[in-house]
Amino acid sequence: METLQIALAIGFLIFLSMLLVLYAAFRRRVNLSERLSANSKGNEETVPQYLQKRLESFLLPIGEMIPRPPADMSRQERKLVQAGIRRKDAVLLFNAFHVVIAVCLLFVGMSTGYLYERPALYVLLSLFGGAAIPDIWLKSRIEARKLKIQHGLPDAMDLAVVSVEAGLGLDQALLRVGEEIQMAHPELADELRLRNLEVQMGRSRAESLRNLADRTGVEDIKALVAILIQTERFGTSIGQSLRIFSDALRTKRRQRAEEMAAKLAIKLIFPMAMFIFPAVFVVMLGPGFISILRNLLPALARH
Repeated sequence: METLQIALAIGFLIFLSMLLVLYAAFRRRVNLSERLSANSKGNEETVPQYLQKRLESFLLPIGEMIPRPPADMSRQERKLVQAGIRRKDAVLLFNAFHVVIAVCLLFVGMSTGYLYERPALYVLLSLFGGAAIPDIWLKSRIEARKLKIQHGLPDAMDLAVVSVEAGLGLDQALLRVGEEIQMAHPELADELRLRNLEVQMGRSRAESLRNLADRTGVEDIKALVAILIQTERFGTSIGQSLRIFSDALRTKRRQRAEEMAAKLAIKLIFPMAMFIFPAVFVVMLGPGFISILRNLLPALARH
């Protein structure tokens, strides 16, 4: 029994370490100032950077061996971009992690002995876990990033209204907004900065705005892009359109907060039923049960 518990603990630690490596490998943001300062100081590498490169050199060949159709690759790449991962080899690394996690689950099964008892079932479970765990992590990261962008959009639109009404153009206003909200909402500021880079590279305003909506996947940004494109096409006032859209965003954010507050009473039922009510029952009915055990049951036993 002790050997089984030790094997389970070792397997759990291996699985947890792989998840942490997966998180650390993709948590990489492009920072031009840090890159320039690193180049000016030389090509010195820290230990985490060296380990990350070694891990990538190990995982890239595995990802290249996995056959995937181009449609799936583009769909996977779009999901990674929506999660904030814009590396060229991100799809290959992500596919390699599917294989690595499946192999780790098989190793856990070998160490615990479950693989020898039911090999077919455990192999299927390992393949399912290797396919599902990275996708679940990616989906949760996409949803968290969408939520952060959605929370920062009303503040950004207020700043954009002030900037446009102060005399700035739309491109300059969005650039200014991205600089101002860098500390409070870095995800939205990063997307606005990429949009301004696309405009500077020669893309049209409408195309850069559509790419912004595709990269984020947020419905409010898609609505904003549609409004800005229609405003540019018909020649209406950008400031007035942004003000109306900003007011609508404020109203939607208040309605979302009210909806979450209304759901709170239902969500509290489960922790109350599992944790609070048993403790209350023990406190209220405990003395009665003790009295029954001490007085009534001995009397019944004598009769």
